[in-house]
Amino acid sequence: MNKVQQCLLALSILVVSACTDGRIYEDFHSLPNQSWGAHDSLIFDLQDVKLANSPNLVAVKFNEEYSFSNCYLRVISKDSAGMILENKLVNMILFDPKSGEPLGEGFGNSYTRYDTLPFLFDQNTKSVTLLQYMRQDQLPGVEAVGIKILN
Repeated sequence: MNKVQQCLLALSILVVSACTDGRIYEDFHSLPNQSWGAHDSLIFDLQDVKLANSPNLVAVKFNEEYSFSNCYLRVISKDSAGMILENKLVNMILFDPKSGEPLGEGFGNSYTRYDTLPFLFDQNTKSVTLLQYMRQDQLPGVEAVGIKILN
């Protein structure tokens, strides 16, 4: 390899490593018709993820059809035998209470809001289930829901 190819290889390695953002896992489940049903269990498989009391984030991608200022989520983590390790209700604030502006990153009418979970996943966590707890059968305007685990 000549020097130009070596420099390009080194630069591409730096770019790829800079884009990881310190995460060891991130996944989203898209919702059909951009609506989250009360009985839609979103299950994230963490069997192959090396967890060590890492910070955890939950994310909601929503658009202007979402008619509430917040979203209550039930977060359930389980071990390999299906035993529940954690079962918490999380209140995600999606809009600023004073201005009504959507919180989070986005463009157009679509936004993604991340929030820190009140507990850590450990090496025993093998799956995480997310459920909406808004006392409404369907939540229109929710495009996708996901989790992100940082290292």
